[in-house]
Amino acid sequence: MKQRKIPLRKCVACQEMMPKRELIRVVKTPEDEILIDLKGKKSGRGAYLCGKVSCFKLAKKSKALDRALKHAVSADIYDQLEQDFIRVEDEFTSLKEENSDDEE
Repeated sequence: MKQRKIPLRKCVACQEMMPKRELIRVVKTPEDEILIDLKGKKSGRGAYLCGKVSCFKLAKKSKALDRALKHAVSADIYDQLEQDFIRVEDEFTSLKEENSDDEE
Protein backbone atom coordinates (compact mmCIF):
# COMPACT_ATOMS: atom_id res chain seq x y z
CA MET A 1 0.00 0.00 0.00
CA LYS A 2 1.26 3.47 -0.91
CA GLN A 3 2.35 5.70 2.01
CA ARG A 4 0.12 8.79 2.30
CA LYS A 5 1.86 12.14 2.28
CA ILE A 6 1.44 14.03 5.57
CA PRO A 7 0.97 17.79 5.05
CA LEU A 8 3.41 19.89 7.09
CA ARG A 9 2.89 23.43 8.37
CA LYS A 10 5.13 25.84 10.26
CA CYS A 11 4.24 27.30 13.65
CA VAL A 12 4.29 31.09 13.22
CA ALA A 13 5.80 31.55 16.70
CA CYS A 14 8.59 28.96 17.07
CA GLN A 15 9.08 28.34 13.30
CA GLU A 16 9.02 24.56 13.80
CA MET A 17 7.66 22.37 10.98
CA MET A 18 5.07 19.87 12.21
CA PRO A 19 2.27 17.74 10.76
CA LYS A 20 -0.80 19.88 10.10
CA ARG A 21 -2.95 17.85 12.52
CA GLU A 22 -0.62 18.65 15.43
CA LEU A 23 -1.06 22.42 15.08
CA ILE A 24 -3.93 24.76 15.96
CA ARG A 25 -5.19 26.96 13.11
CA VAL A 26 -6.07 30.59 13.71
CA VAL A 27 -8.16 31.94 10.83
CA LYS A 28 -9.14 35.41 9.58
CA THR A 29 -12.51 34.93 7.92
CA PRO A 30 -13.69 36.98 4.92
CA GLU A 31 -15.83 38.95 7.44
CA ASP A 32 -12.56 39.99 9.21
CA GLU A 33 -13.24 37.87 12.30
CA ILE A 34 -10.20 36.22 13.88
CA LEU A 35 -10.90 32.91 15.59
CA ILE A 36 -9.56 29.44 16.34
CA ASP A 37 -10.41 26.71 13.83
CA LEU A 38 -9.83 23.26 15.33
CA LYS A 39 -11.19 21.36 12.31
CA GLY A 40 -9.12 23.36 9.80
CA LYS A 41 -12.06 23.75 7.41
CA LYS A 42 -13.20 27.37 7.82
CA SER A 43 -12.64 29.63 4.85
CA GLY A 44 -10.17 32.46 5.18
CA ARG A 45 -6.48 33.10 5.72
CA GLY A 46 -4.95 30.75 8.26
CA ALA A 47 -1.93 30.73 10.54
CA TYR A 48 -0.75 27.75 12.56
CA LEU A 49 0.42 27.60 16.18
CA CYS A 50 1.76 24.76 18.31
CA GLY A 51 -0.64 23.60 20.98
CA LYS A 52 1.47 25.27 23.67
CA VAL A 53 0.47 28.44 25.49
CA SER A 54 4.15 29.51 25.45
CA CYS A 55 4.06 29.56 21.64
CA PHE A 56 0.89 31.66 21.70
CA LYS A 57 2.54 34.16 24.06
CA LEU A 58 5.59 34.32 21.79
CA ALA A 59 3.33 34.96 18.79
CA LYS A 60 1.57 37.73 20.73
CA LYS A 61 4.86 39.34 21.78
CA SER A 62 6.41 39.21 18.29
CA LYS A 63 3.10 40.03 16.49
CA ALA A 64 3.56 36.90 14.38
CA LEU A 65 -0.19 36.54 13.82
CA ASP A 66 -0.36 40.08 12.39
CA ARG A 67 2.20 39.13 9.74
CA ALA A 68 0.80 35.67 9.01
CA LEU A 69 -2.81 36.83 8.68
CA LYS A 70 -1.79 40.03 6.83
CA HIS A 71 -4.12 41.95 9.13
CA ALA A 72 -3.56 44.07 12.24
CA VAL A 73 -4.65 42.10 15.30
CA SER A 74 -5.61 44.32 18.23
CA ALA A 75 -4.68 43.61 21.84
CA ASP A 76 -8.26 42.77 22.85
CA ILE A 77 -8.47 40.18 20.04
CA TYR A 78 -5.17 38.68 21.27
CA ASP A 79 -6.65 38.51 24.79
CA GLN A 80 -9.82 36.84 23.49
CA LEU A 81 -7.75 34.38 21.43
CA GLU A 82 -5.60 33.60 24.47
CA GLN A 83 -8.72 32.71 26.49
CA ASP A 84 -10.05 30.60 23.60
CA PHE A 85 -6.63 28.98 23.18
CA ILE A 86 -6.51 27.90 26.82
CA ARG A 87 -10.13 26.67 26.65
CA VAL A 88 -9.63 24.55 23.49
CA GLU A 89 -6.20 23.23 24.52
CA ASP A 90 -7.70 20.12 26.18
CA GLU A 91 -10.07 19.51 23.26
CA PHE A 92 -7.18 19.87 20.80
CA THR A 93 -5.04 17.40 22.78
CA SER A 94 -7.83 14.80 22.77
CA LEU A 95 -8.40 15.33 19.03
CA LYS A 96 -4.66 14.88 18.39
CA GLU A 97 -4.60 11.64 20.38
CA GLU A 98 -7.72 10.42 18.57
CA ASN A 99 -6.11 11.11 15.18
CA SER A 100 -2.91 9.30 16.13
CA ASP A 101 -4.97 6.25 17.19
CA ASP A 102 -6.71 6.25 13.80
CA GLU A 103 -3.41 6.24 11.90
CA GLU A 104 -2.05 3.15 13.68
